[in-house]
Amino acid sequence: MKKTLLFVAVCLFLSSCSWFRTKPEIAIVLSKHFDNKLYNDFDTVAYDSVFVKKMDELSSKLSNPKVIKAYYTHNQDRPLLVTRFYVNGALDTLKSYIQRSKADGFNPEIFRVNELETLLQTLDANKFKKISEVYPLIADLEIKTADALLKYSTFTKYGSVNPRKLFNRYYIASKRPDSLKLDSMLNTSDLVAVLKDAQQTSKNYLDLKKALALYRDSLGTDENPAIKAIKLNMERMRWQLPIKTEETVLVNIPDFSLTWFKGQDTLTHMNVCVGGKREEGYADKMKAYLKSKNLDDKPKNHETPQLVSVFNAIQVNPVWNIPVSIAQSEIYWQAVRDPYYLSNNNIKVYLKGKLVNDPDTIQWNKYSREKLPFQFKQGSGEGNALGKFKFIFDNSSSIYLHDTNNKNGFRLANRAISHGCVRIEKPLEFAQLMVRDKYQYDQLRMEVNLPPVDTTRMKQYQKKLAKRTDTLNTFQLKPSWFATRKSVAVVIGYFTAWAENGKVQFRPDVYDYDETLWEAIKKYM
Repeated sequence: MKKTLLFVAVCLFLSSCSWFRTKPEIAIVLSKHFDNKLYNDFDTVAYDSVFVKKMDELSSKLSNPKVIKAYYTHNQDRPLLVTRFYVNGALDTLKSYIQRSKADGFNPEIFRVNELETLLQTLDANKFKKISEVYPLIADLEIKTADALLKYSTFTKYGSVNPRKLFNRYYIASKRPDSLKLDSMLNTSDLVAVLKDAQQTSKNYLDLKKALALYRDSLGTDENPAIKAIKLNMERMRWQLPIKTEETVLVNIPDFSLTWFKGQDTLTHMNVCVGGKREEGYADKMKAYLKSKNLDDKPKNHETPQLVSVFNAIQVNPVWNIPVSIAQSEIYWQAVRDPYYLSNNNIKVYLKGKLVNDPDTIQWNKYSREKLPFQFKQGSGEGNALGKFKFIFDNSSSIYLHDTNNKNGFRLANRAISHGCVRIEKPLEFAQLMVRDKYQYDQLRMEVNLPPVDTTRMKQYQKKLAKRTDTLNTFQLKPSWFATRKSVAVVIGYFTAWAENGKVQFRPDVYDYDETLWEAIKKYM
């Protein structure tokens, strides 16, 4: 018994003297790097106490405090980033990348670049007189490195803000890093690889980045509307779009244009008309409407939403299912003024899903606009508001691209005139690119009374024409459906500046989105 007690006492004594204590990796790395035995006295317990206090002090200022705290809790508060990346120069590389973030429009100070530089210089100087002076510096450098790495990588690769939190008609599920992705950045064994992966590589972005440098050189200041516009649109280009297709149809709202890209090649470009801007004072008017429930108080907002999808069908000679909002605000009043408006415009009326045979006899003054029980559909034909083609893709807003029976809108400078959908200038050319083969394209042409390109099919075309012009039979034009080529994405976006052939193109901020975005990001610029 006495021998056992003696053995335990000896073990406790030796342990208290650190004989059995494992030297922490940070001590090994720094003592070898500086050839300084001071770091051999690095005490993990003493350091941990300092680290916890430093974390509490800085946590409110961290960009991702939960992720950073969880990372260090899991790793027993060890200074892993300093241990792995100080001696090999990767922390200096991080500092250099951050300093160059000005070229991306950022203010490097938002990533603590000066603080990191001061901490690194102090550690480089290696002038500590006792090990207790090392602990607060290492803790400070470790936490601020983790924060800078996550914030810089996120801002550079994904943007400084989440657009879905800023714009109520931004329906794109932009990629943002989750906690697992952020944790993997901190756990990396190759910091430089993480930094390289965060860089934007698209030609559009790099061209605009180059333009920013040129404008800065020529103007000598960032306080300029052109530079502000460039920074805003570089931020937009950082938002990661969920696109995995080779071909993309881009509708740019402020430019009122559509461009079809296949890789870097442009297959077609055309004018478009987009949704009208919301009424001035929209927010206040909407509050008034929500109180009154009177449709006369409801402000108009036809802004085309920003979205991403993939085309899946073409409807030729489409039927227009008139939205309730348009029925209440426009169709109702037209029918009140002119009893024959509906029949003259090929608009059918339905009540509880059943066709109303004679809509011209409806006594509209008996019905409240707010509780209008009817549904309206405009049939196929020349007068249809959707024209001859409707290009369909999945989305939650009932938005699509379509032809129009009113071509005058394409001559306007400001083409924000639709109810929200996108009218395209050259629907037949667009349809030709969209279908799978020449046979399908000829079928489509014949549905809109155009001769086939393949002359061997002229007999079939003539039969179709004869059927439609046969006065003995009542021919009713109906919509036809065509499948589209697979994997053609559509992006409806909002860009007020971009670089093209070495020159920056600027466009009016048609929906006043720029100021909203600037208010959100200016603290980072």
